[in-house]
Amino acid sequence: MLVLENILSDRGSRYAVSGGPANNADAARAFIRELTRRKKFAKATHNSWGLLTSDGVQLKNDDGESGAGLVILRQLETAGLHDHVVVVTRWYGGKHLGGDRFRHVQQAVRTYLDALENT
Repeated sequence: MLVLENILSDRGSRYAVSGGPANNADAARAFIRELTRRKKFAKATHNSWGLLTSDGVQLKNDDGESGAGLVILRQLETAGLHDHVVVVTRWYGGKHLGGDRFRHVQQAVRTYLDALENT
């Protein structure tokens, strides 16, 4: 499990990104359960995730952050990362971000992919 905390903040909202091996929906849910054992992540407003399996199945969960799972999936496709769940966590800061939230999700996944490459 790779967890990168406090990677981005905007108008009070804070972001983290994490990920690890997973090859099906059950494994992705188990990853989320493990992540949310950390009190900080359990209290997050959104834990949106995406998973692209090696057999082409696309799984996602927006967790109330409409469209975030699809943004994560598209980046996983572009990177060719299979059997690996990526979770973007957001703690809402009180102000709506509009379309900027999609750019933040993209930036979070990019940060994760870069960190994964360098480990």
